[in-house]
Amino acid sequence: METEENAGIPPVKLNANSRFHFRCHPEISCFTKCCRGINIMLTPYDIVRLKNRLELSSDDFLAIYTTPQLLEKTDLPVVTLRMLDDQPGEPVCPFVREDQGCIVYEDRPTTCRYYPLGVASLSHKDEADEGFYFFINEPHCRGFEEDVEWTVDQWRSDQGVDVYDRINAPWTELIVRKRSIPANIRLTQKTKNMFFTASYDIDRFRRFVFESSFLSVYEVDPATVEKIRSDELELLNFSFRWLKWVLFQEGEEFAINQQAAEARGKRS
Repeated sequence: METEENAGIPPVKLNANSRFHFRCHPEISCFTKCCRGINIMLTPYDIVRLKNRLELSSDDFLAIYTTPQLLEKTDLPVVTLRMLDDQPGEPVCPFVREDQGCIVYEDRPTTCRYYPLGVASLSHKDEADEGFYFFINEPHCRGFEEDVEWTVDQWRSDQGVDVYDRINAPWTELIVRKRSIPANIRLTQKTKNMFFTASYDIDRFRRFVFESSFLSVYEVDPATVEKIRSDELELLNFSFRWLKWVLFQEGEEFAINQQAAEARGKRS
């Protein structure tokens, strides 16, 4: 058996068919240790699931449970889960309990679902993305000593992370694409604010679309308007398409109504 100082997991790139042994359960000696001393970046769908689970608006969830940061090499604002100072030098997830484990388990973030795997995407390419997976090698983890075997794809499906990845895919592509742009090309603060709102603050983005001149300035077809009015996931996907237009000026559905835009310009 490996020691606590060395879990013996080699630093290799994994693909969808790579096999590994892993199982986490309340009886294992390291249960909930992986919920301490961590940095969890949240995705847009993470926010939607968690704020609905806690019956909070996205504004309130962001204020209570997250910390804003700028993502390295992209100049884009992202949020991480705000840890609690449970013990000196050992911040802990606000949703973990010693005796219960994760109290939001059914709606846990993407990063938690992937564990003990990490996922990486390479720089933006016109062809299909060439991502890969790797083990998060934490010496305290005993889950690798269990006898349950998985492929990476089987693990992703079992943990529901494939659904999260599918919903977040257009947003993830924006980040990967932005990372490939030279670092000296900086975003305006207005663009950063819009990226933050459209990515994370879905309730504020809804107000932006329906309570401002947005639908007068942009010629969004009526069928799309009805979908995003009644379906939060449709609205989230719409926000990703809007961000693609904001960052890269791509997206035919955001054709500008010149007359409405000129009228708004005269009023401002």
